[in-house]
Amino acid sequence: MTIAPGAPPNFPTYRAPAWLANAHAQTIWPRTLMGRLPDYRRERWETPDGDFIDLDWVDGPPHAPLLVLFHGLEGSSRSHYARSVMRAAAAHGWCGVVPHFRGCSGEPNRLPRAYHSGDSDEIDWVLRRLRALDPPRPLYATGISLGGNALAKWAGERGEDAAQVVRAIAAVCAPLDLAVAGRALECGFNRVYTEYFLRSMRPNALRKLARFPGIGDRQRIAGARTLYQFDDAVTAPLHGFRDADDYWRRASAKPHLPGIAVPALLLNARNDPFLPAHALPAANAVSRLVVREFPEHGGHVGFVSGRFPGHLDWLAQRLIAFFQSV
Repeated sequence: MTIAPGAPPNFPTYRAPAWLANAHAQTIWPRTLMGRLPDYRRERWETPDGDFIDLDWVDGPPHAPLLVLFHGLEGSSRSHYARSVMRAAAAHGWCGVVPHFRGCSGEPNRLPRAYHSGDSDEIDWVLRRLRALDPPRPLYATGISLGGNALAKWAGERGEDAAQVVRAIAAVCAPLDLAVAGRALECGFNRVYTEYFLRSMRPNALRKLARFPGIGDRQRIAGARTLYQFDDAVTAPLHGFRDADDYWRRASAKPHLPGIAVPALLLNARNDPFLPAHALPAANAVSRLVVREFPEHGGHVGFVSGRFPGHLDWLAQRLIAFFQSV
């Protein structure tokens, strides 16, 4: 495992159980361990551009620390990792909230735009509004996969300004180099993950096209078989990028990591199918406030622990331990 100096001592390094032996098993099995849904309270916010987002809250004591979780591609507050982290926040007497990216809360958003991996402006608006709700309380933010990339990019771009908003951040299994990650998902068994995402992304895009004729090409959208093809046909043009290559380059968090000015945890398994180990940032490619924690195993947002069938406590406890240490 690679871990930077400054990591909290005494927290156990992640080790995959012997019965969960490879990256794909470590990635897929956690989806079977959903556990109970937290007692969420839903709130809707109107956005400055006339759209809306839905936030699912886990309420706690007044002025308790607030843990914000930005979900991954096609994820939500119902995702296995969100359930686990929000339950852990409640157990520690914290408040928690999962802001849904546009269109991910179960209701289509109003505008042609949706969400994307580099949407740091949306991250900024959400976090600043959350900060304004209760300025004295500690505010921590974590992002999972796509949400982790967007959060890390936001922190790197904003630098010292981010330190006025959050006390610390954590990016978990973030595809920090979108071009490398996108191409990795075109290879071998990884195509299963691509098709899993596209099974919802294609129909959603076609429904949006029916509402907003002219925003895309129906044939290209319906025929997309890779994330590159989908991003070239949908994500890039809807969000102001020239094409998929331009989107992947400009939306990647990796070039912004040296600018991070708040304590930050980058947690990526070295066997994550979504981002090959060679693309993980070296020590000289991040700011001194970034803890790089790269266990050998864990898959993509896996980190299952214990005897069969296992549980998802390790990741949630790791995040809280990190935030408590800063």
